[in-house]
Amino acid sequence: MIRLQPLDQQVMVVMGASSGIGRETALRAAGRGARVVVSARDADGLDSLVRQIRAQGGRAEAVVADVTEADQVRAVATRADEVFGGLDTWVHSSAVLLYARFEQTTPEEFQRVVQVNLVGQAYGAMAALPHLRRRGQGALIHISSLEARRAVPYHSAYAAAKHGIDGFVEALRVELKQEGVPISVTNVMPGSTNTPLFDKGRTKLGVKPKPIPPIYQPGTVADVVLHAAEHPARDLVAGGAAKGILLTQRLSPRILDAALVRVGFRTQRTGEEKPERSPDNLYGPVPGLSTSEGSLGDGAFRRSAYNWLELHSPLRVLASLASGPPRLRDTSEPSLRSSRDLDRSGSTDGNVVAATAAAGPPANGPTASA
Repeated sequence: MIRLQPLDQQVMVVMGASSGIGRETALRAAGRGARVVVSARDADGLDSLVRQIRAQGGRAEAVVADVTEADQVRAVATRADEVFGGLDTWVHSSAVLLYARFEQTTPEEFQRVVQVNLVGQAYGAMAALPHLRRRGQGALIHISSLEARRAVPYHSAYAAAKHGIDGFVEALRVELKQEGVPISVTNVMPGSTNTPLFDKGRTKLGVKPKPIPPIYQPGTVADVVLHAAEHPARDLVAGGAAKGILLTQRLSPRILDAALVRVGFRTQRTGEEKPERSPDNLYGPVPGLSTSEGSLGDGAFRRSAYNWLELHSPLRVLASLASGPPRLRDTSEPSLRSSRDLDRSGSTDGNVVAATAAAGPPANGPTASA
């Protein structure tokens, strides 16, 4: 049986910690007493994070590393051992993003996205496992995406990498179980999250991209990650909207295809122009974006009713019931306003794609354009 230590007794490594979900996870873990080692390519972002943690009374150490370099990733795990005497939880959040149709994506871009988002995650597990084995227990937490199970347009390289995470994590989990090694392996799958990734990702849309609404703040994902650090879990979905999409995918992939044709293109485009040659983080950090939250916070949800139910163990059965397959509607258009209002009150989670899927494909064919 796998037993994990309370956070205030843990040493946690967070990869991809200079911004977004990784940064928020490190801040919240340190706030609950964990000793954290934070790593990313952005030295300035890491320095500001360590200063923030220490100013709040926490303990933190920064290691600059590129996750595509296995030696650098191993050095992060070694540093955790040297500074804090071991390693209990490895959280891997590093990611890059490319918005482009598949036929606009170059071989070099596709390879780079997979190298960072998939191979980097594998390097993280390879670096952490010897230390966790010596500890006799621990947790590997790989942050993928709902796109580990369902891809959306413009994200062919990103989704391919996230699907790969799901695959190697499943194989690893079974191998450890067969050996009787008490290491928890968790795949955390967030939905649309307001991080700086959308401000610094590469785009060929001609405009600044955004995730399909509804959008959650990174704290909703960080809470799920910290739960997995103390409670062994297999797969955790962050955000009721993401859960709704995945349930729709299981119910009927073709219905979800039709919904994405209808809304999956236009809802990922802002009205803000962004030339293709704008600075991006595909091959290096972009300065000035070392924050947890991105620029898409208007209307973003700070909590998910679905996750609250799921993570409070006496109510997990209720969570399962509450997140059942979406009900089909009699009208031709989904009521998005009411679902969002309910989420703000803590009653449910809005879901534009699942709601559109429930409404069915448009009567006169696709209306969205790329």
